[in-house]
Amino acid sequence: MRIIEIIQQPWPWYVSGFLIAVTMLTLLYFGQSFGFSSNLRTICAAAGGGKFVKFFDYDWKKQLWNLVFLLGATIGGFIAANYLSNGEPVLISQETINELSEFDIAAPQGAQPMELFSWSAVFTLKGFLILAVGGFLVGFGSRWAGGCTSGHAISGLSDLQWPSLIAAIGFFGGGIIMTYFILPLIL
Repeated sequence: MRIIEIIQQPWPWYVSGFLIAVTMLTLLYFGQSFGFSSNLRTICAAAGGGKFVKFFDYDWKKQLWNLVFLLGATIGGFIAANYLSNGEPVLISQETINELSEFDIAAPQGAQPMELFSWSAVFTLKGFLILAVGGFLVGFGSRWAGGCTSGHAISGLSDLQWPSLIAAIGFFGGGIIMTYFILPLIL
């Protein structure tokens, strides 16, 4: 089997779990914490936002490694989607497909359902509002919680931080409420 075929196959959960653990131990060893939402603050600080808003007035160069991680994740996602994908849609359970069909959403033919994540969906009032309001709530929520799900649930819990446990419980609780109560009203 060629290396490209190995990379294209779904990997077992324990491979990514091991890699996450190694990453977290390395970050803890070097006194860093992981989180993607902090990159927005770093980008604003690097662009000179500290001249206008005190929140952005800090030494952003200490977070340069996180910007490199963001760039790597973006490039890696592009490479994976365009060069390593075998073209098969994301595998989801039949129960999920049945529940999506109740909202007139077909099973994904790629990474996500086209009824929600396509340019034609974005340019409808409903699609734009879902993305704009959802984006605002995610951005505001991650700032209010002092970090995003990856920062709290991976980095904060690895560092045994009590506020991260509370935040992670809130993220998952909010996800359940959204999935079972709010999303059916929106769709």
